[in-house]
Order: sequence, then structure tokens, then C-alpha cells
Amino acid sequence: MKQQSSMGMNRTGVQMSPMDTSDMQNTPQSMTPSTQGDAAMLAEARRRYIEEADQVGSIPVPGTVKGALTTGAAMLTGDQPQLLIDKLGERLAFERTGTRLYDALITKFEATQDNTTSMTLADLQKIRQDELRHFSIINEAIQSIGGDPTAQTPCADITGVASMGIMQVLTDPRTTMAQSLQAILMAEMTDNAGWEMLIALAEEQGQDALVPDFSAALDEERVHLQQVRNWLEEATLGKVVSAGAIVDDMSDQRPSPLH
Repeated sequence: MKQQSSMGMNRTGVQMSPMDTSDMQNTPQSMTPSTQGDAAMLAEARRRYIEEADQVGSIPVPGTVKGALTTGAAMLTGDQPQLLIDKLGERLAFERTGTRLYDALITKFEATQDNTTSMTLADLQKIRQDELRHFSIINEAIQSIGGDPTAQTPCADITGVASMGIMQVLTDPRTTMAQSLQAILMAEMTDNAGWEMLIALAEEQGQDALVPDFSAALDEERVHLQQVRNWLEEATLGKVVSAGAIVDDMSDQRPSPLH
């Protein structure tokens, strides 16, 4: 099993070569860049790109009669059904990625035979199945309002890009279990916030039939989050967190301000 942290020949800091550092700081004037750029120039270049850029994709138009009627009726009452569809697409993409993240974590757990935490293979498989079931819940929700779950919405596109770094950490063969749990923690925190927002949107759009399943998924995600926090603490501090701590912490959860 890999050590969580170890001393080694890390040469990235300037202290490892003070003479070379001094030479770099005393670069001759002839070797300095011909154009003196600064943060203001970079910001100006970015501003021009922003002004000229198109949006990241679009919300798909309803492909079914039911979808057209549902969307049209909602827009007539002043609602924004396209926003709900976009966020449903986002959660669909994130839950699909979440399933794959836990696939990667399971592989790392089995390969490293890590015993620094109370985490078990059954624990990881249970969370992985929860993520897959949450994907199915969103898939059915999109279809229930006449949407197309195979369409990639703008927010789905963005969340896919944002999740790439987390997947890279988990699939890097050099990363430890503690480092992988740190990455998973970022995903779980985002997942919790995403479900809270989706529930608030569903209630605002009058899609009350979706709320019970979404709320049940949020409850499960809160448990996932606390489990990962406990495992990371164990892996980092060598301190075993009792299973009862999860229940105690979850009982203290206050309702989200979005509700």
C-alpha cells in the first residue's frame, strides 16, 4: 500500500537551487520579453472573447407533443421550463459521472488493498448503485415532462467539463486513497448542492410530483457526503470515525434555505 505522504527528491521549489534562483532573478535586460504584458492586458483579451462568443449550446426544443404542451403551458404562466430542463440535464450528466467516479474508486480500493479507513468494498458498491439509481430517477423525470434525456443541455456540458479533473485524480495510478477521497469529497459537495437547487426549481415550476424522489435522493447524497468526510479524516489523521457519527451528524441537518 502506498504511503499517504513521503519525503523525496522534490525539486520544484526555489530553495533547492539558490544559486540558479539568483541567476534567474538577475536576468540580463536583453533577455527580457519584448512586450511587457500584465493582468490588465490579459483581462482585456478575455473581455473581447467574451463579447464575441456564442453561448454554450442551447436547450433542446420539445420533441414530443407532451413536451410541447407542457413547455408551452408553463411559459404562458410566466415560468421558465427551459431552466428546469437545463438543470435536469445537468444532474443527469453529474449522476452518470458520479457512477463512473465510484467505479474508478472501487478499482483503486481493490488494487491498493487500502486499510487506512473503515471504508469497505460493500460501502463503495452501495454508493455506486445509489448514483446509478439517481441517474435513472432524473432520466425518468425528464421523460415525464416530455423532455429528451439523450440531449446534452448547456449545464450538462459545463458539468461534464468541470468533472474531468476529479476523474483524472481518481484514475491516476499514482494517487493515494486519501487523495482520491479528497477528489470524491469535492464531487459529493457539488452533488448535494445540485440536488438542493433542483428541488427548489421543481417546486418553483409547479412540478411537485418530482419532489419526493428528488428529496429521497438528496437524503442519500447527504449520507454519502458524511461517509466520505469520515473516510478522508480517517485516511489523513489515522483516526477511526464511528459509524454512529454519521447518524448523529445527519440528525442535525437543517433544512436547506432553498426550500
